[in-house]
Amino acid sequence: MGFRIAVAGATGNVGREIVQVLDERRFPVDDLVALASERSAGTMISFGEHDIRVQDLAGFDFAGIDLVLSATATEVATEHMPRAAKAGAVVVDHSDAFRMEPDVPLVVPEVNGAALARFAKRRIVASPSAMATICALALKPLHDLAGLRRAVVTAMESVSGAGKPAMDELFAQTRAVYVNQPIEREEFPKQIAFNLIPHVDAFMQDGFTREEWRLQAEARKLLGPDIRMVATCVRAPVFVGHAASVVAEFEREIDEQAARRAWRGWLGGEAVGLVDHRVDEGYVTPVEVVGEDKVYVSRVRRDPTSATGLAFWCVGDNLRKGAALNVVQIAELLAQEHLGRG
Repeated sequence: MGFRIAVAGATGNVGREIVQVLDERRFPVDDLVALASERSAGTMISFGEHDIRVQDLAGFDFAGIDLVLSATATEVATEHMPRAAKAGAVVVDHSDAFRMEPDVPLVVPEVNGAALARFAKRRIVASPSAMATICALALKPLHDLAGLRRAVVTAMESVSGAGKPAMDELFAQTRAVYVNQPIEREEFPKQIAFNLIPHVDAFMQDGFTREEWRLQAEARKLLGPDIRMVATCVRAPVFVGHAASVVAEFEREIDEQAARRAWRGWLGGEAVGLVDHRVDEGYVTPVEVVGEDKVYVSRVRRDPTSATGLAFWCVGDNLRKGAALNVVQIAELLAQEHLGRG
């Protein structure tokens, strides 16, 4: 017997990807409901060979729904996901509405799948931000090997992390540069085409942005509360694919060869791929990971300023493992280990 599933935010970048991943991975779906804003209600989306009419999230009755996979804005999730949980559904939410709440597990199944056991109290499970997911996957094998103590992360985040209007703005500005038209800005504070913007989400009083705080806080919840991290998050003129330069310091000495063995051996190489050749093209870039389920690591080096330090580059598809795939994998683990129908 399968599940009745509702996908909230089904018309957005991540929501559409969730629907596609459910079909690709043959999740046991008896009935799929697509939910979005009133503005999108009535439009059609595809699920495998089926066309599904989108319904209004605000007016939807969640009674009888087993799982809600949510990819809405934070304020929408805050309003509607507790309502879904109260109606008896289990919610897997990709917004940042619940990530840091102590009684809501924040889960990347390969990193801390055991945390799912705590889902029952609120019936809500949070999926981390794309950048936190990518970094946690790259760091977890090394943490298991040598004990991660501190990390300095420079994150290069694609515009798809800000939604379809942001992707449209990059396209429009790029075209405008080539045809010598004025650059129009709506989604970003400065020109994004042919530029880098060291500003993702709102600024906080300490000078960090919310995205930087989010990455630091979520990494601690995923990997351990004693881990120290400082991050700089930069919006890059890339459509899909987040990347990060990471300098990590460990409790015990670790060299490049030991790190490479740890990445290759972790979970049979299913979650993290290593492409680290010290030649031209011997590394992975964002454009090459679009559609890939793994996080990839390249440019592995000893940190000459620390006896236990290591530097590397990691990259992943922010719409798949950074978002939709992780949501579906959480649902799969819930189905297998906690809901009795996997």
